[in-house]
Amino acid sequence: MKKILSIFSFVLLFTFTSVFAQEGMWLLNQISKLDLEKKGLQISVDDIYSKQNEKALYKAIVSLGGGTGSFVSPDGLMLTNHHVAYSGLQRASSKDNDYIQNGFLARNKSEEIQAKGYRASVLIEMEDVTPIVLGAADKEKNPAKREKLINKKIEELINEKVNGRKDISARVADMYSGNQYILFVYKVFRDVRIVYAPPLSIGNYGGEIDNWMWPRHTGDFTYLRVYSAPDGSGADYSPDNVPYKPEVWLKVAKEGIKENDFTFIMGFPGTTTRYATSEMINWAQNNIYPFVVTNYREMIDIMDNLAEKDPEGKIRVAGLKKGLANTMKNFEGKLEGMAKTDFLNTQKVIEDELMKKIMSSKKTAGKYGTIFEDDKRVYGEAWKIKDKDNIYRLFIRFAGTPFVLANQIYFTKKESQKPEEERLDGYSDNNIKGMLFISDLAFNGYFEPVDKEFLLRTLRLAEKLPSDQKFKGLEYLKSEAKNFEEFVDMAFENSKLTTLEGEKEISKMTLEELEVSNDPFIKLARKLYDEFYQLAKFRQEFAINSADVKRRYISALMDLSKTGFYPDANGTMRFTWGLIMGYTPLANTQYPAFTTFTEMINKDKGVEPFDVPQKLKDIYKSKDYGKWVDPVLNDVPVAFVHQCDITGGNSGSPVMNSKGELIGLAFDGNYEALLSDWKYDYALQRTISVDIRYVLFITEKFANADFLLEEMGVK
Repeated sequence: MKKILSIFSFVLLFTFTSVFAQEGMWLLNQISKLDLEKKGLQISVDDIYSKQNEKALYKAIVSLGGGTGSFVSPDGLMLTNHHVAYSGLQRASSKDNDYIQNGFLARNKSEEIQAKGYRASVLIEMEDVTPIVLGAADKEKNPAKREKLINKKIEELINEKVNGRKDISARVADMYSGNQYILFVYKVFRDVRIVYAPPLSIGNYGGEIDNWMWPRHTGDFTYLRVYSAPDGSGADYSPDNVPYKPEVWLKVAKEGIKENDFTFIMGFPGTTTRYATSEMINWAQNNIYPFVVTNYREMIDIMDNLAEKDPEGKIRVAGLKKGLANTMKNFEGKLEGMAKTDFLNTQKVIEDELMKKIMSSKKTAGKYGTIFEDDKRVYGEAWKIKDKDNIYRLFIRFAGTPFVLANQIYFTKKESQKPEEERLDGYSDNNIKGMLFISDLAFNGYFEPVDKEFLLRTLRLAEKLPSDQKFKGLEYLKSEAKNFEEFVDMAFENSKLTTLEGEKEISKMTLEELEVSNDPFIKLARKLYDEFYQLAKFRQEFAINSADVKRRYISALMDLSKTGFYPDANGTMRFTWGLIMGYTPLANTQYPAFTTFTEMINKDKGVEPFDVPQKLKDIYKSKDYGKWVDPVLNDVPVAFVHQCDITGGNSGSPVMNSKGELIGLAFDGNYEALLSDWKYDYALQRTISVDIRYVLFITEKFANADFLLEEMGVK
């Protein structure tokens, strides 16, 4: 039986594009090969993406840096998820104006408020540059040197495209782990404003209890607007800016949807690992995921204990808390899925079968015969220092805002003194220009009691490291204070990095000035620098070597497979399609394709996260639903599930029907299929989307914002 299963797994590996047609986060230049007209698409593929079609739908899709939005009016009005706009709401809120809790509505454009830190990027060009990039390193066999040559060529291509223009950005993204390179050019708008966000009791109804779960009743949407300079160029926030006039915007569907209807999504999925080796899986399952789950849970508890009862503190930590909780539950689901499916051992069987096929030919044996032993060697080195590396990751991200900033400032200044070719990746002149400008966004999430406790717990965890992995740079603290608690209190009391003004002052200091600074956080960064640098250097070498193995692994799959397949998600625009369809998570348990307004009302408990606003209860009692009732459900639809293949970064992506009309916004995946970043599951994997009819129902009946419907051409 095991032999039969292993052969079946191997067959699946090489024929997945034909087994489950719905699988795939496809590049836009691949969708013409998907025979979508036969699946139910009623418009031309060229209407979705074509360099020649000035009205192609892809031009209406917007990257929001970790989320997706879409233009829905000729005046730059944009729809995305409430949780994508969450940080913007948090940064604009205060204890007197809590836009997270109470929502926000601008009755006219002059009332729209800035979504601080948000950038809207619109794709304007896409070009395969593989021959140019790989040609720069075709004779180099050393992975590190090869990577340097490739990165140098990539930077040349980017500089050539950007050419000093402030509203243009470019990125060369590698596909199939470096077997293909594509240049993406974007027009960037740095003035994004909030138009309407429902209260938390609608936009995040169900909270973390319902997160990743179906059935779901969350009105996860927010309206934003993109502004440009009067000449149409992207510009910083300014009262002189005007609503941007996009080339293309989406039309809202006039007809409803039903089960088995064709749908498609375009958006910016972040990261998947569909072509992972067993070593990658083992690293995640037995190191990264458990470490993150444990630490994020403890940090959430700290925020609950220290900030929950403080109105200002609760707002300040809201964004971080939501992000940590979301990731924690996601990783818990992945761990559960890996255990249930014996995922690691299944991959090992697949690799055994693949190696037999590789070794059956001298040509492939010479090219790929050592990939798995090379992979084991690379990861073996990482396992030796994984405890120290994990604490290092906490130090540079979650050891309190003042120290995180101090380390970033000092480390960046140290790297900037070196010739560019000797610096760590990510510290080129272009990158450093952005890194040296540390905005006030960090202090929007600063709440001293929490930040102090984060630093304290990190120091305590570092103290518990095995003797051969301890941070020697911390030994000086014994002469600074009698314990970590005293040091932390002293540091926060005497550092300038606890305020935005002080941070700006220190960030302008030269390296020579930083070397003699008495600021306690800068001093801590100095003491830890040597070890931090070695860990950063190791992580870079590890990333290069593991990526090189994966590149050869995927190359082997491509050589041995006669079917085409899609690259892993990497933050670039992708296309996915699927039918509206419920699913069966357990025997004798069938989940529906749609949820309804009545079900939402019935879940009300009067307290977060199931606290239906009184006005919505009144609307329910009066049955004043307008034209948003579904004739089959005899109710207002709230959300639906469909087979589209998405991941983090797709949040806010527009869901379109067979005519290319807007029918919803993708906002989540289902818990039963959280392993989907690693493996597609046709039976269980579903995208959860808020129905556009519920969005419009809330906009019209709850917010009384008919003017937004008029702007979208709905009313």
